[in-house]
Amino acid sequence: MGTTGIMVCGHGSREEATVKELEELAGILADQFSDQPVAYGFLDHARPSLREGLDVLREQGVETILAIPGMLFAGSHVKNDIPTELNRYADTHANISIQFGRELGMDSNLLQVAADQIARAEENSSNNTSREETLLMVVGRGASDATSNENIQKICRQLCDDMGFGAGEICFAGVASPLVAPGLEHAATLGYRRIIVFPYLLYTGVLINRIYSTVDQIAEQFPNIEFLKSKYLGNHPKVVETFADRIRELAAA
Repeated sequence: MGTTGIMVCGHGSREEATVKELEELAGILADQFSDQPVAYGFLDHARPSLREGLDVLREQGVETILAIPGMLFAGSHVKNDIPTELNRYADTHANISIQFGRELGMDSNLLQVAADQIARAEENSSNNTSREETLLMVVGRGASDATSNENIQKICRQLCDDMGFGAGEICFAGVASPLVAPGLEHAATLGYRRIIVFPYLLYTGVLINRIYSTVDQIAEQFPNIEFLKSKYLGNHPKVVETFADRIRELAAA
């Protein structure tokens, strides 16, 4: 009977740091699932490609592949692009069966990660501003898929309720509105002494750099407001735990 292997499917980026973070995730999962080969690949912009990652597993004798998307929400990449690539591969390799799992989604683990990262950002504060005097700005990637954008609103609301912030606003790094600069400019007029900007993004890259640069620019315009930049989700242990959960779900299906 053929071996079962695990494939982590990333979006891909020209940023080396982004690629390294997904590679790191695959390494951690390989340690946790030590009895199964683990590979990774990217849809675009980076190597190995999805096909190259699948080849790595096939060459190790894998016949059943549990493929999981390295993405937060079920946008077009998860719904269409990655499944298309996986199906093409399976169609050309008759001995290979590929099962595709679900995205990370709205998960309590990820909300805990978000709260942890925001709390760490608060430690960099230069004053004793309370959470009641603080506005939380949650930045999403932005997508043509309305559900993905609505999830950012739900996440912001939940974090504000759980952590006790005075208010919460959302903006997007691209595609959806408001974008980061106008979103922050509006937030700065609402009377809060501090604004914490949390990117609800999985890994670093061009978007993270652009978000942080925009925060710095807006902070110069509003010197009486303290702006704090929170880290994105990253390979926090609970993020890794959520990926492991998705693999186990797929294996049990």
